[in-house]
Amino acid sequence: MNTLRLIIIAAFAALVGVFFAFDLGQYLTLEHLQSQRTAFQAFYADNRTLTLGAFFTLYVAVTALSLPGAAIMTLAAGALFGLVTGTLLVSFASTIGATLAFLASRLLFRDVVQRRFGASLRRVNEGVEKDGAFYLFGLRLVPAFPFFVINLVMGLTPMRTLTFFWVSQIGMLAGTIVYVNAGTQLASIDSLGGLLSPMLIASFAALGVFPLVAKKTLEYLKGRKTRGQWKKPRRFDRDIVVIGAGSGGLVSAYIGAAVNAEVSLIEKDRMGGDCLNTGCVPSKALIRTARFLADVRRSEAFGVRSAEVDFAFSDVMDRVHDVIARIEPHDSVERYRGLGVDVIQGEARITSPWTVEVDGRALTTRNIIVATGARPALPPIPGLAQSSYLTSDDLWSLRELPRRLVVLGGGPIGSEMTQAFARLGSQVTQVEMGERLLAREDTEVSSLVRDRFEAEGVEVLTRSRAVRVERDGTDEHLVVERDGREFSVPFDRILVAVGRQANTEGFGLETLGIDLTDRGTIAVNAYLQTKYPNIYAVGDVAGPFQFTHAAAHQAWHAAVNALFGSFRRFRIDYSALPWTTFTDPEVARVGLNEQEALEQGIDYEVTTYDLGELDRALTERAAEGFVKVITPRGRDRVLGATIVGHNAGELISGFTTAMRHGLGLNRLLATIHPYPTWTEANKFTAGAWKKAHAPERILRWLERYHRWRRGGTRPDPAMDARPGVARG
Repeated sequence: MNTLRLIIIAAFAALVGVFFAFDLGQYLTLEHLQSQRTAFQAFYADNRTLTLGAFFTLYVAVTALSLPGAAIMTLAAGALFGLVTGTLLVSFASTIGATLAFLASRLLFRDVVQRRFGASLRRVNEGVEKDGAFYLFGLRLVPAFPFFVINLVMGLTPMRTLTFFWVSQIGMLAGTIVYVNAGTQLASIDSLGGLLSPMLIASFAALGVFPLVAKKTLEYLKGRKTRGQWKKPRRFDRDIVVIGAGSGGLVSAYIGAAVNAEVSLIEKDRMGGDCLNTGCVPSKALIRTARFLADVRRSEAFGVRSAEVDFAFSDVMDRVHDVIARIEPHDSVERYRGLGVDVIQGEARITSPWTVEVDGRALTTRNIIVATGARPALPPIPGLAQSSYLTSDDLWSLRELPRRLVVLGGGPIGSEMTQAFARLGSQVTQVEMGERLLAREDTEVSSLVRDRFEAEGVEVLTRSRAVRVERDGTDEHLVVERDGREFSVPFDRILVAVGRQANTEGFGLETLGIDLTDRGTIAVNAYLQTKYPNIYAVGDVAGPFQFTHAAAHQAWHAAVNALFGSFRRFRIDYSALPWTTFTDPEVARVGLNEQEALEQGIDYEVTTYDLGELDRALTERAAEGFVKVITPRGRDRVLGATIVGHNAGELISGFTTAMRHGLGLNRLLATIHPYPTWTEANKFTAGAWKKAHAPERILRWLERYHRWRRGGTRPDPAMDARPGVARG
């Protein structure tokens, strides 16, 4: 295979070299075509088969080698052979040449590109495998897009050769006809500007409009095929029906109501979803109390000789529920009805692409937004279902603090609850199958969090697999396997925090045949549409991120696309999506971290600032942690940032803003930050980047200049040669 690659590369290089060495491009110009048109036609009249064969072969070669001149040859086909023959000739020659370029790109480059960038290209590959023909057809309809680029890029994807051939054959036909038709009028054309005759202007205008018309037609036909068995209502009760009143559903309904659309919001359980009732709100309330207790235990760090607390766990849980009750009005039925949303409490079922039934009542709607959320996943561990297990759903019903708590899972939820319960007084053992906690973060982040946990008395078991749960009388044990050895961990309660499973059953997705991903979430495109263009999915049920703010971000896109997609649609963009794990220290991130930059083969730099140097951190005895920023080598553009430390979730917003609006570290450094604040850490990180990129030669010249201004003598060469010292 390597030998074949070398032969093909050598052959291509030789042919391209000959083309440019002998300036063969001069024969593929409009002027040469004009001057030789009469001679060409005479030769063609005497040698039809030879002329057709030679022209066809040359066109294939030019296209296969991605050489300039295909457009002029297309005009020549019209001038020499007429509209019908010229179109047939160019149509097949261009497709064969494009396919040869496609195959050459595949043979020479695909393995290398996929091996190096496979992780980054995974979604592209999945999209090509699913809808590659549609995407290629759309690109072929736009002559302004360089066809040779399409040939080479498509060769790097999993697209089948036969699919590439027939889609190219059909997709390039419209452009071919217009250009060949232009060539038939070559006799009256003095320059490329001469193409702008009224007839040709109309032809090219039609070609410009054709992609849009074709795209809309394809979307219509695709949608009609998908919805073929369903009868579309003549009129609709609603513009949007939203299923689920968590973060994604509430924001979708709010946006719809804000633009005076008719919106129904259906919820079968509690308004606010998981975030309000069992997730973000109660967990952060519990974490705050746990942190207060931790601060009391280290009172000497704040100059207090001793401090004691007297608390009951039941009172702590009462406070948690009081916080939920205080926030509930923000997500209440009354508030949303006051905003103009038709809130329906009941079970929804999608019965057609335009119909949703609620407890026997049918609503017709132009669009449906599915925001049904997710639930804690329960792993198939023998004996677990019969044990005293808890999840993030029912954890909040506890009234007694577990003396011995096992936490299954080393992700954000498991880690947050591990530390919180340890600080409340439980003896906690955290069990994680992977190599480390918080596996999506960089290794030093995981190490810092683990060190803090162990310093606070948590037993952290990584590389440990939960095998089964056993009961010995009234005692329960988790049997764990590590390095081939089994051992038992006794517990009073076990908290399962190994991930969340999307809620996709029981409300009609199966009836419509809506596709799911391999992660069990609803499959959506970049506009959050399912296989039915008017049915959208947002939040945990759609993924890929299961965060409240991610659901809200998706909800804006889904609602706007549903209501105004006929005029303009918005692609979802996750490149500047931040998240925070609320351990102590907090872990916050936006964009790429170092391990992801490595996986994607990005040439990057790392700038790190130690929070132990921040004045505000020192005043609060919270100097543990760091800010870590990823930038392209030599440039100040932020590719991603990770912050570990107190208030990391607040600090990350500075880098999120920078990424979202294209602000580099130089701009961040030039922004005034109040002193002494935590946000100065972001500025000082930018300063560290600037110091590493100081213009050393200029600084040395400036040093000489200032010495001269002071009336000093010329410094000795050794002084000039010393490395520049960072200033400021």
